[in-house]
Amino acid sequence: MAVHDDCKLKFMELKAKRTHRFIVYKIEEKQKQVMVEKLGEPSETYDDFSASLPADECRYAVFDFDFMTEENVPKSRIFFVAWSPDTARVRNKMIYASSKDRFKRELDGIQIELQATDPSEMGLDVFKSRAN
Repeated sequence: MAVHDDCKLKFMELKAKRTHRFIVYKIEEKQKQVMVEKLGEPSETYDDFSASLPADECRYAVFDFDFMTEENVPKSRIFFVAWSPDTARVRNKMIYASSKDRFKRELDGIQIELQATDPSEMGLDVFKSRAN
């Protein structure tokens, strides 16, 4: 599975310049490559992010999660989310599962990985507990 140059470029922008809140990636089966499907503006929220993941198709996503530590210090963590809903087609799940590790290696700077099959597995509370 090839990775479009834009995938790494937009990730570097998120990581270094914080020009995006999140990035949703889609595998284009016909072209056999991972592409950027949606970019979240810095002002967008977790709700915007979760709403951009389809209910019945797999996606990869990166989310720049801002939070406060117990000492009231602002921090952020870059999450990689492997979204594979139970309602997705088996072929779709297999393609995403088999390509995930290679794709993730292309994105240098991922701090935490989440795998989710339904929205409750990637709720805001999950992000908060994993970020610390």
